[in-house]
Amino acid sequence: MTPENNGQSKAKSLADSALSKLVDALERGETAELKAYLETMARFHTYSFYNCMLIASQRPTATYVAGFHKWHEFGRYVKKGEKGIAILAPLVKKVEVDEAGEKKAERRCVGFRVVYVFDVTQTDGQPLPDAGIVPAAGDPGDALESLKAFAHRSGIAIEYSDDLGAACKGLSSGGKITLLASMAPAEMFAVMVHEIAHELLHRGARRAELNKTVRETEAESVAFVVATAIGLESAGTVNYIRLYDGNRDTLAESLTFVQKAAGEILGAILAPAGEVEVAA
Repeated sequence: MTPENNGQSKAKSLADSALSKLVDALERGETAELKAYLETMARFHTYSFYNCMLIASQRPTATYVAGFHKWHEFGRYVKKGEKGIAILAPLVKKVEVDEAGEKKAERRCVGFRVVYVFDVTQTDGQPLPDAGIVPAAGDPGDALESLKAFAHRSGIAIEYSDDLGAACKGLSSGGKITLLASMAPAEMFAVMVHEIAHELLHRGARRAELNKTVRETEAESVAFVVATAIGLESAGTVNYIRLYDGNRDTLAESLTFVQKAAGEILGAILAPAGEVEVAA
């Protein structure tokens, strides 16, 4: 086995072990570990679900990670003896493709390789640039307007109502979401993310494959990740165990969709300035 394949095997083993540990916790009725993974997604929204699991399983307290040389660009240096966090990065190569009889060279992902990143606490040096981290807890600030703009760009109309009935705060109806007008900004933000998540995740063929409980928990998980990422306290007491239906592959699929939706929303509403993550 080549060193590259050995590294991939080790990273896959770590991710599988983390997923198994998560499944075991959920089967015992414990949700703290799943919540911890969702919090990791909030901190590393540009990363894949499996890389979030790899980071969380190896260094759950990580806040900002980057590669050895990337830290040098920030004027920081990895401390002697620090152990890197293994993640998977795309292996991109130029390949020749034939399009309508014309041969072209394109860069395509042909696999993955293991790379090592380090958390900021494993480094010394210059202070980090302002990461553009978000408003004070409890106040979404400009993020609320940015979220509305994202919905508009995504073809999702937003309407408001004084009464949605039965203590309902938001509705998603395929291309349109309706929100209870009287909500405070923080609650408005979280409910808007929840309904946008339904629009992103549950308006295609996949909707019929999921029961309502899983759909609602996926949407609430996206809301939790996005709200946490912008500094809002989680107001709900969501029972995230409902995301698990006894099938670990279904759980992994749900969390992958949660990560993608949350990452798409956060990528649109968070300022890119100060990002130090290396997307992988």
